[in-house]
This record gives sequence, structure tokens and C-alpha cells, in this order.
Amino acid sequence: MKSLKFLPVLFFFLVVSNLSAQTTFEKWPAIKTFHGVMSQTFHPAEEGDLNPIKTRSEEMVQKADALSKEAIPAEFKTPAILASIKKLQEGAKGLDKLVKAKGSDEATLKSLTALHDVFHEIVGLCSEEKH
Repeated sequence: MKSLKFLPVLFFFLVVSNLSAQTTFEKWPAIKTFHGVMSQTFHPAEEGDLNPIKTRSEEMVQKADALSKEAIPAEFKTPAILASIKKLQEGAKGLDKLVKAKGSDEATLKSLTALHDVFHEIVGLCSEEKH
């Protein structure tokens, strides 16, 4: 019985979280563009296919750099988000360097996963800014 009460609450939080991310992407086109490259490289890597990131690591750097070069909505231009963007840019450059040096698949996946975590950190910070 308790689990039945818990399910609607869980559903509500999942919907609110999803709507918040959608709003962030609508307001900040550069983060949406970065997300496109991230999702098209990270999800295949989770399944063992590292070819997408190996062929698009330089593009990942370009999209990460665009986050600070293109207009950042005022509500997202906070010290915490700007610091996370810098971490994202550094991580993307490190990943690209690793790929070009033909680093191990394990190291490449680890670097991409860390980059994915920073991306979600940024999206989470964008959601927090509205509260």
C-alpha cells in the first residue's frame, strides 16, 4: 500500500525534472547542441561502442567551447555554472587528446563518463537556479 502512494510522488519528480531540463534546453541552444553530441557518443559508449566518440571528440571540444562563446541566458550565468562550463571544456579537451593519442578504451570511457557527469552537473545547476 505504501508503494502505491510512493509511485505518484516519484512520477511527479521525474516529470518536473524532465520539464526543467527541457526548459533549460529551450532557453540555452548551445547546451542543447552539446547535449546532442553527448547523447550520440555517450550512450553508444555505454554499450561498448566507442567509435562515435573516437570520431567526434574534436566536435565535442567545439561544442563545449561554444557554451561560453554563445550567449548564456542571464539566469544561468552564475559562478557555479561558469566554473562547471570551464570543467566541461577542460574535460572535452582532455578526452580529445586521449582519443588522438589512441588511449585505451577503458581510459576513453572513463574520461567520457566524467564529462557526462559534468554535463549533468551543469543541467542540474540550471534547474536549481529557478528555485
